[in-house]
Amino acid sequence: MTIYLDAVWLLNFLLDWMILLLTQLVTREPSKQLQVMFGAMVASILVPITLFLPDSFVTTPIGKAMYSILIVLCAFGFRNIRKFLKKILTFYFISFALGGGLVGLHFMLGRQITASENGLLTFQTGYGDQVSWLFVFIGFPLVWWFTKVRMDKHALEKFKQEQLYEVTIVLQGESNATTGYMDSGNQLLDPLSQKPVIICDQQFMLKWLSSEELKQLEMAQEQLDFDTIPSKWEHSIQIVPYQGVNGSRTFMIVLKPDRILVNFEDKQISTSKVLIGVQFGELSPDGSYHCLLHPYIFKHSVATSA
Repeated sequence: MTIYLDAVWLLNFLLDWMILLLTQLVTREPSKQLQVMFGAMVASILVPITLFLPDSFVTTPIGKAMYSILIVLCAFGFRNIRKFLKKILTFYFISFALGGGLVGLHFMLGRQITASENGLLTFQTGYGDQVSWLFVFIGFPLVWWFTKVRMDKHALEKFKQEQLYEVTIVLQGESNATTGYMDSGNQLLDPLSQKPVIICDQQFMLKWLSSEELKQLEMAQEQLDFDTIPSKWEHSIQIVPYQGVNGSRTFMIVLKPDRILVNFEDKQISTSKVLIGVQFGELSPDGSYHCLLHPYIFKHSVATSA
């Protein structure tokens, strides 16, 4: 079988280049594109080495591991051992992830053998596997995009998980717990008392209020008709002016809790200097949290525990 080395080399160069590009995106490495392309060029040299020197040290598992270190060095350079190890591990992870995806598509879409009157024949040619070439222009970018999207979502979910805290609210003597999300964008304060306002959704507030009472509060807030406020909550209600996302100024009906407690790292924050605004709907589509915390709560806890 005639092997067209330039075609096989180009195939591997494109694969290596896209793997290194994804490694750069995941690790947020500020390397220049020409340097990354040079790393892909170094990686693709394994093709002629494997063909002409199949018994060389580079083709052994240890040799390939050392060669991968050279590839990452050429593509991203060396700044410190911690960052370099992170790039090496990310490079391997992406290689295995993309390789697994390609193998899955390869067996799902491709035909590797076919029957003839002389026996079983493969579909391989000297230009490389025809299905593999199809993957370079269609399959590999698709798997590359899917892997990047999933890793980005995983990073976002991990960040969100790090901002979730167990919250207990005591309101009119009744205590209920839920999961709260520390929202750095929540800067709502009562202009008179300077108390921060946290937001709880209606699903959580139904632990204290009935459905009818919740509707009455919603009507009072929308129509600014405070006569509809349930008599049971008149002494726990306060009005806070705020500016909506569209720039319009309006008022929010807030509740004054007895106390809220937040489990933060290895301590528990406890304060009564906070107000509760009601979100008449869901805060989180997946129900992972039901309360938006105010960053002031954490700043206050640092100040009082110091």
